[in-house]
Amino acid sequence: MNSLSDRVKRLFRPMGAPIEAKRSAVAGLLGSEFSTWVGTAGPRWTSRNYRRLAEEGYRKNVIVHRCVRLIAESAASVPWRLIRYGKAIDRHPLLDLLNRPNPMEAGKALFENFYAFLSIAGDSYLEMVTAADGAPVELYVLRPDYMKVIPGTNGWPRAYRYEAGGQVHDFAVDQVTGQSAILHMKTFNPLDETYGMSPLEAAAFGIDIHNAASGWNKALFDNAARPSGALVYEPGDGGHLSDEQFTRLKEELADTYQGALNAGRPMLLEGGLKWQPMAFSPQDMEFVEGKHVASREITLAFGVPPLLLNIPGDNTYANYQEANRALWRLTLLPLLEKTVCALNHWLVDGFGDGLALDIDRDAISALQAERAAAWERVGAARFLTINEKRRAVGLEPLPGGDVLVS
Repeated sequence: MNSLSDRVKRLFRPMGAPIEAKRSAVAGLLGSEFSTWVGTAGPRWTSRNYRRLAEEGYRKNVIVHRCVRLIAESAASVPWRLIRYGKAIDRHPLLDLLNRPNPMEAGKALFENFYAFLSIAGDSYLEMVTAADGAPVELYVLRPDYMKVIPGTNGWPRAYRYEAGGQVHDFAVDQVTGQSAILHMKTFNPLDETYGMSPLEAAAFGIDIHNAASGWNKALFDNAARPSGALVYEPGDGGHLSDEQFTRLKEELADTYQGALNAGRPMLLEGGLKWQPMAFSPQDMEFVEGKHVASREITLAFGVPPLLLNIPGDNTYANYQEANRALWRLTLLPLLEKTVCALNHWLVDGFGDGLALDIDRDAISALQAERAAAWERVGAARFLTINEKRRAVGLEPLPGGDVLVS
């Protein structure tokens, strides 16, 4: 039986030539570092708590939640294009696989999960299932917190270890070609060669401030939506409250006057008690502006213009359409191009020579205005031939099209 790695080895070596194992000049240094910390043969755990990031960020913070959803859903909505020897083709088993990667999911749902995990964890893993002849037949997204990377000695992993439900499975990595049944896509991490860096780590302080502000709001409403105050005991004879009286007074305040249902309820005070409101308020502490600043910091870490989330402040975009184009140009297109390169290297080679995967940029509605302007400029250029104009807008040349149009 020919494995995928065996077929890949044949693709990248001359006929009859022996397979030669090559490695990076610094691979030994990386191996020594791994060995010093965790042992060369042991799995290397991620340095941060994924569950804490997902809980405090995605589940509890509305700004993070919306940023992740916006990036994942938008990126997954772009259709794929398949090109063979320079010509686009509409039907192919690879396109069928990407549109229906497994019996439980459609292609958009699978890649939505893939991009969401990348945004939350900084790492995302895609599993390839192959048939008996080595052809890819199914794709699955794996949870990053269940995956551990077992480092090798040549600069890339020796295996990927997946632990879930008390079961452990190792996905081997070919130490010559680097091929594996696992595609590991990660964000840049300047302090870790193995795992990516989550945008949530960069936005951690902003998330804490935003969550604390939301908790403040909740506590404020629980306490009758007014600033704190104090009950002052002023007896005429100069006495003081007994422990029993003090405890009973606290219980009556909590049971009778706190909570949203008791907002505005008149307070009945006994002799010697006087209500003294505090002088400070959330507004005095620039509470609202602080929360907006934290929101803008979070969106900055994800590359989402604050205007798209209706966050007030120093918006640098004139309108919503301009901000949406910036999201696609600066965040989504680089993410999609990175994914295309990874899939071409990891998946497309298993379907034969001459194939290249790409995205259908014409299907991105946010870029239609730019595309229309480009068509207008190219169409008005009299110094270009028909085929030069077609190539400039991404179309295939026509027979006899190498002529100027008057």
